[in-house]
Amino acid sequence: METDQEPATATSWNRMELLQIADAVARDKSIERETVIEAMEEAIQKAARSKYGHEHDIRAEIDGKSGEIRIFRCLEVVEDIENESTQILLTSAAEHNPDAQIGDILAEPLPPVDFGRIAAQTAKQVIVQKVREAERERQYEEYKDRIAEIAKGLVKRVDYGNVVVDLGRAEAIVRRDDMLPRESFRQGDRIRAYIYDVRREPRGPQIFLSRTHPQFMIQLFRQEVPELYDGIIEIRAVARDPGSRAKIAVLSNDTAIDPVGACVGMRGSRVQAVVNELQGEKIDIIQWSPDPATFIVNALAPAEIAKVVLDEEAKRIEVVVPDDQLSLAIGRRGQNVRLASQLTEWDIDILTEVEESDRRQEEFRQRTELFVSVLDVDELLAQLIVTEGFSTVEEVAFVPPEELASIEGFELEIAEELGNRARAFLEAEATRLDGQRKELGVTDELAAIEGLTPAILVILGENGVKVLDDLADLASDELLDFIPNAGMTVAAANEVIMAARAHWFEGEDGEATADGEETVAGEPAADEEKDAGEAEGA
Repeated sequence: METDQEPATATSWNRMELLQIADAVARDKSIERETVIEAMEEAIQKAARSKYGHEHDIRAEIDGKSGEIRIFRCLEVVEDIENESTQILLTSAAEHNPDAQIGDILAEPLPPVDFGRIAAQTAKQVIVQKVREAERERQYEEYKDRIAEIAKGLVKRVDYGNVVVDLGRAEAIVRRDDMLPRESFRQGDRIRAYIYDVRREPRGPQIFLSRTHPQFMIQLFRQEVPELYDGIIEIRAVARDPGSRAKIAVLSNDTAIDPVGACVGMRGSRVQAVVNELQGEKIDIIQWSPDPATFIVNALAPAEIAKVVLDEEAKRIEVVVPDDQLSLAIGRRGQNVRLASQLTEWDIDILTEVEESDRRQEEFRQRTELFVSVLDVDELLAQLIVTEGFSTVEEVAFVPPEELASIEGFELEIAEELGNRARAFLEAEATRLDGQRKELGVTDELAAIEGLTPAILVILGENGVKVLDDLADLASDELLDFIPNAGMTVAAANEVIMAARAHWFEGEDGEATADGEETVAGEPAADEEKDAGEAEGA
């Protein structure tokens, strides 16, 4: 009896040890216990196939409570055997299970496998591989939901300027480009960074951290300023020159709370904590405003602004500053105006009061000379027209005469005569430009495109753009380079180019032809039918 009991005791011990190993691996790698047991089952299954033959469909199961290992071969119940290794006749299956039917899977028990050295090594490799895959999947699932958070860890090593960070349950990397200038870390240093990407890769999930990302600063402020965390204050925009200077625009949803003061903190304690984390990066906290002019003036702080002129269509603004404020507004190497432009998403041109005055005087002189020559009036009359805000001949030509007559010293008859002269000039100029356009070889098809004035067509012809295909081959920036003073926006340039490309798609199924009519695939257009008929008659 003793000899019968000893193997049972040893087997029981081995079974319990198997489960203990599974529990230990699951705890150490932070993965599910069932995942480790599945890896063990696959390893035993692979070893059994090596012993009994790979052609057999062999399965292994481990009881999660007792640790008992069961190995069996799966056989499909069929009428005619095609593969003896995986199929069994219904008559033979009935001997094992009287209820067996065609299509059932019969599990035939097999004796336990006695692992040899090679089989054990193979099983170990399978388990290690499966556990590693499960660990990688666990890391990816955990950290993909933590994008946009700040991670804390210890520097594990530094490879060619890239910092590998131990986050405790995973590894992450801070690439050299994502580190602040002149910042260095050594093994064992503590580090905080922003998780901006988590990717699946063959070698495992890659977690990318950044200390230069604008959102890193936002998250640092959220940790330091309770009002931000609670949503009472919002950070509406951020612009950073990492390691040097930054600007953030804040807005309060509670009129009783000053957003700038809340972010600065008592004696600057809150903003100083962020500055210290960012290696002394200077931070300008400004009040956000829905009014672009006010917002841009705030963004250019600490410079004082005298006047602003907005071009909302082009999202460009001219800022006039006193002479002694110019260097402060521009900043060292243009840093202040560049960050303000990034923060507001407006193009900012900075002029001194003297430069702005000289430019306006020059514009006044040029417009006066234009009206003197075109309208055939004396200089005093032309200056009156410019002073009232008229800048082009088109404005004089098409404005109601009553508006011109409202100018002091003007009568209705004078206003009407000026309008007639302006329109006559425009007609003569259009005729001249049209003739010049034709001399240059610019086709009528190109001239028919909406948005191209006679003056623009002449410029295009002088630059070799003469037919639809020439214009269609241009990019919007190339077109705008030809006509920098035409006042055309990028969107308008794109519309003009797409209109030139319309003939490329004529005749395609479901596409509109250049003249707006739709053609059906396989049916020629009316003009094509006409041409075909004429050719046939010839």
